[in-house]
Amino acid sequence: MAAYVIADVEVTDEAKFEAYRKLVPATVEAYGGKYIVRGGESMVAEGEWTPHRTVIIEFENFEQAKAWHGSEEYAGPKQMRIDSTNSSVIIVDGL
Repeated sequence: MAAYVIADVEVTDEAKFEAYRKLVPATVEAYGGKYIVRGGESMVAEGEWTPHRTVIIEFENFEQAKAWHGSEEYAGPKQMRIDSTNSSVIIVDGL
């Protein structure tokens, strides 16, 4: 069953975040992931959520998504994201 990494990202350091964006796709591919959403226009249809930059990455399963997020390959870029954004990230099973 597919699983998804979903992130809401508010960029606070554009230069550092741009460097992060260049490094991450190779790590996603290495774990069999693919981008479903990577920024783009959004709107709140209901509720109080104020999204910033939404990212959704699909992986083959929950374990693969967790493996990518905790991987050595992603560790450096992940710290760059943490340092250059205010972000929330979840991993969720699909149907």
